[in-house]
Amino acid sequence: MSNANPIRRCEVPQNRPASMPDFYMPAMPPLGLIRAIERWVALYRQRRRFRRRFLPLLAQSDRILEDMGYRREDILWALRLPLRVDARRALQERRRRGDAAGRVGPPCGECAMC
Repeated sequence: MSNANPIRRCEVPQNRPASMPDFYMPAMPPLGLIRAIERWVALYRQRRRFRRRFLPLLAQSDRILEDMGYRREDILWALRLPLRVDARRALQERRRRGDAAGRVGPPCGECAMC
């Protein structure tokens, strides 16, 4: 064992701050960005549920839609709303205003699928 070389340790100065690399990437994106993405995904999923529920109604006749308390043009209007607008609530509000103007709605007046 007398032939063994002792292990040499590299000495690093302790009081020297680490230098910033040319391209710095933080460990986590900004929280505002995360919230905005979560909000967009939630709005997108909400609109997909609305479309899945109301698009099949357009295959029905106008008479059946009227029995359900809807009008074809109201459903088409709600489908064209911007993503940030809750289409289901906007459609309910439009139905309420139409009911006040003399148009007949669903029996209970509350739900969207009576």
